[in-house]
Amino acid sequence: MRFELFIASRYLRAKRRQAFIGIITGISIAGVAAGVASLVVALAINNGFRQDLQQRLLGSTSHISLQRVADDGIHDWPTLMDRLSKQPHVVAAAPAIFEQVLISRGPRARGAVLKGMIPKYERQVGDLLSTVKEGSAEALEEKAPAIPRSAGSQLATSKTEPKAAGEDARFTQAESPDSLVGVRQRVAAMPPIVLGKDMADKLGARVGDSVLVTSPQGELTPFGMVPKYSRFRVGGIFSSGFFDYDSSWAFARLSDAQQLFGLDDLISVLEFKVDDIYKAGEISRQLEEAAGKGFMATNWMEQNKALFHALRLERLVTFITIGLIVFVAALNILISLIMMVMEKTKDIAVLMSMGTRKAQVRNVFIAQGMLIGVLGTAIGLVLGYAISYAGGHYHVISLSPEVYSIDYVPFVPRLTDGVLVALVAVGVSFVATLYPSWSAARILPAEALRYE
Repeated sequence: MRFELFIASRYLRAKRRQAFIGIITGISIAGVAAGVASLVVALAINNGFRQDLQQRLLGSTSHISLQRVADDGIHDWPTLMDRLSKQPHVVAAAPAIFEQVLISRGPRARGAVLKGMIPKYERQVGDLLSTVKEGSAEALEEKAPAIPRSAGSQLATSKTEPKAAGEDARFTQAESPDSLVGVRQRVAAMPPIVLGKDMADKLGARVGDSVLVTSPQGELTPFGMVPKYSRFRVGGIFSSGFFDYDSSWAFARLSDAQQLFGLDDLISVLEFKVDDIYKAGEISRQLEEAAGKGFMATNWMEQNKALFHALRLERLVTFITIGLIVFVAALNILISLIMMVMEKTKDIAVLMSMGTRKAQVRNVFIAQGMLIGVLGTAIGLVLGYAISYAGGHYHVISLSPEVYSIDYVPFVPRLTDGVLVALVAVGVSFVATLYPSWSAARILPAEALRYE
């Protein structure tokens, strides 16, 4: 151990005539630990929100969206999708239709974004279909129309043998519009729709219920514009954990959405998944050029630019605000060292009279302050990462999903944040030692020992 570090550690461990200095030293260590732990936890929360939102957004939306500038729909989309899927960095592509609709069930109604899709393509660019908790997303699969069993039985019976009186009565009862069997058959024949959990709760809809979907893009009649509507059967309910999607999104088959909106074989957007999400801007420009004139492409960073900018600004403000705790702890270190220099004036004079250089005296108090800073930083890092792990693992802090879009506070501590916080804390502690160490090195042995 070097001479300066040895003396500094002895000063920290030795019993002092003035216990007040020891209390201030303990408060300094606790202050540095509290500041470091607070910074680690705050940065872990900020990083958790950013990472959670990014994962949910990328899982719920495509990396790149291509649409017409004139918003007149994309013609011959299978050929265009096949050609653009072969572009570099493109992993998958999917067609989709997005339109605003009104979904109602009885007296309850909710505005929603209806997305028409083809499930086998949609699963390649997004994860929302995998979050279906009730029912199944398989209901959205396109199926060939089948001949109803009753019609087939009737045809076969008419060709082979006459029906008995009892069979004819049962058939008539099943086909009656007022019978329970007839209602179930009509509901089963309705096109399927998948609703978000919060929307389903607001509507009071469950799997198997029917809902009325009304499109504002109606038909022009002699009586004016009449909205188009169609009844859908709830085939599934998804829960993505993202309130914006769970409360206002619904999925339907592409063919059913085209029929509801009167789009024939048009789609409104082509969605793409790429192999590098951070190069989405460059890849979107390449896809826009490959698609030709009249197309424009947007990526996930552009669509959520304001959100991530706000999170970066919040991170900076949090670092500065909570970093003031470390600054207050550094003031305690400054006061503690100044009082230590005043108490140890005679000891410093004796050391200097025995040949200790001024630089060594200065290093003694720098080492003492650094010991306080390093000890407090180490305690703070352990405490901060322990709190962050417990908070992230057990979801100890709940949130209102209507306000924050997620139902708990995410903690995601990063090693780089810990290194940055440690460097700042140790650096501030070092700055706090400069004046006391300079004052100690200016002590004159003859003046200090004159009256001893």
